[in-house]
Amino acid sequence: MAKKDNLVTGVDIGSSAVKVCQLQKTNKGYNLVALGSAPLPPGTVEDGVLQEPDEVGKIIATLFKNLKIKNTKVGISISGYSVIVKKLNLEVMEEEELAEYITSEAEQYIPFDIEEVYLDFQDLQTAGEEGERTDIMLVAAKKEVIDDYLDMLQEQKLKPVLVDVDGFALENIWEMTTESLSNVALVDIGASKMNINIISNGASVLARDIVVGSDQLTDQIANALGLEYEEAEKVKLGLLPTGEHQAQIEEIFNQTCTQWVLEIKKAIDLYLANHPDSPLDRLILSGGGSKVKGLKAFIRQETNLEVVSFNPFLQMKTNKKKIDPDYIDAIAPEMAIAAGLAIRPAAF
Repeated sequence: MAKKDNLVTGVDIGSSAVKVCQLQKTNKGYNLVALGSAPLPPGTVEDGVLQEPDEVGKIIATLFKNLKIKNTKVGISISGYSVIVKKLNLEVMEEEELAEYITSEAEQYIPFDIEEVYLDFQDLQTAGEEGERTDIMLVAAKKEVIDDYLDMLQEQKLKPVLVDVDGFALENIWEMTTESLSNVALVDIGASKMNINIISNGASVLARDIVVGSDQLTDQIANALGLEYEEAEKVKLGLLPTGEHQAQIEEIFNQTCTQWVLEIKKAIDLYLANHPDSPLDRLILSGGGSKVKGLKAFIRQETNLEVVSFNPFLQMKTNKKKIDPDYIDAIAPEMAIAAGLAIRPAAF
């Protein structure tokens, strides 16, 4: 019988929807057990901060109930202004000494009061055999914001055991689903933010959140054409014909998506300036915003990179009687972060 490891249930709480994913690890890989998404009312989550915790909690509880998920150990991730990710280059130290240094010196690297944040760090082991310095990834997250999430989940009888960062969850699922050490830009476009994480030789070398997202397009289409939000969303995804408004829609698309692409190109240019001998092979696109009609071709044209839509479930086994394969294909791009959380072990 295949060995099974206990994993957390991944819960990705965005500004427009909650995505939940449950996986099962065996000695043959991963099985997809459950996945689903539920919309959030506007304003319940803004820039990664809970505004209406009771409302969000009830929606998560209903999603767990509908998906029949019994595993209450959950992992979440955060993004937005309340989390800072910095790469530091420090002298090589023993782990205990490094922890003391980070705790005492972190305030010079982050714009928050040190008493108001949770700190974590990881040595990226870039020193080599005789290296005197190494790269450290430092993460600081506002306690108030994190505690609100933890309290909300516990109110629903869930047990939060992991808090990650969106970009790292994305990186984890990408590395799990590919054996290649190619240099790639992971770009996740949500409703109100875009996450860029550039991976070079198997390590994250640049990670940033940008406050742009696909709701911009929906709002502009709704205002320009006098449509309800739901109708404008369908126009954005190419599910409703644009008819006489085609030229107007194209102008909105070009203006907004050009802004997105400029942010992507800024990150790529910064990466190339620091890694001129390691060009990017591909751009991996995920998030609900990645499904905007024509976006993939537009990014390819502007960056001259191969652009691939990310399906984290491609190599996973699933019970087709329980989960419709067409549903998996349709929802896969926006489930990348939830899947990245769901591959984490729950043995703590």
